[in-house]
Amino acid sequence: MSTTATFPALTALGHAVDTDPAAFGELRTSDDIAHDVAALHARMAEDGYLFIRNLLPRDLVLEARRSLLERLAAAGGLHPDHPLMDGIAHPEKKIAFMPALANPNAEIERVIYGPELMGFYERFLGGAVRHFDYTWVRSVGLGHGSTPHCDMVYMGRGTHRLFTCWVPYGEIPLDESPLVILENSHRQSERLKAYLASDVDTYCENRPHEVKKVRDEGGWLHNGSLSNNPVSLREKLGGRWLTAQFRPGDFLTFPMNTVHASLDNATDRIRLSTDSRYQLASEPADERWVGANPPLHGPRAKRGFVC
Repeated sequence: MSTTATFPALTALGHAVDTDPAAFGELRTSDDIAHDVAALHARMAEDGYLFIRNLLPRDLVLEARRSLLERLAAAGGLHPDHPLMDGIAHPEKKIAFMPALANPNAEIERVIYGPELMGFYERFLGGAVRHFDYTWVRSVGLGHGSTPHCDMVYMGRGTHRLFTCWVPYGEIPLDESPLVILENSHRQSERLKAYLASDVDTYCENRPHEVKKVRDEGGWLHNGSLSNNPVSLREKLGGRWLTAQFRPGDFLTFPMNTVHASLDNATDRIRLSTDSRYQLASEPADERWVGANPPLHGPRAKRGFVC
């Protein structure tokens, strides 16, 4: 990938992305230090992410892709006139968030909870590791990607030494909603202190409208996004939006305070990816995402406080 005029016209939440080299760039790979824990720690501290190509067995990732597409096809989400593995969306079917694609899914679990990734995090964190029991799976069709955010506001009730793992299940070119990371955003924690201290599932018990909105209706006062305009957010916080042309086998991980989002999908292909989380088993875990029947963002997750 290179930041040249040969880029397709990229958008994020409908806003034209500035692909000038000062505003847009490529994720740095850490393939050369993948087995050097000290170097990985230094790179994570410097970049706020680790991007390693071919960490995962390509055949296992493609098997998992097939399992996702078979479930999408069964739900009527794929175009019947195209091969399954092409992942072409049905033109009359809106692709929505479908947790059942991966909860449970043995092929997905083999990829993200198998020895390659669990071994990586055990080495990186220096001890026995646990993962969240809930897996986020994304099937992104034509349209907008995700808003810029940090994961802390959704899963910050346990240890903050928690890492997100993002895995693509197929080739993801720039116009197919790849994940993007805001360069050096992990160094902005003091500036984003109030945001990072928030929790989307909390409300003020002494404010009736908040009780109604969150506790009674199961909603959020705030959806956790930093902005609905990734372009202006970058201009405000600085840095570049960084991404890659992702391939099966690639692995991207980052901490809870790294700002990330995804570009819009301008194609008829469905972008498939998972988010999973890892931490030391000895440290407390956010109760929303662990157990046989985790609360998620449902009624059992809501917490009221006197404000």
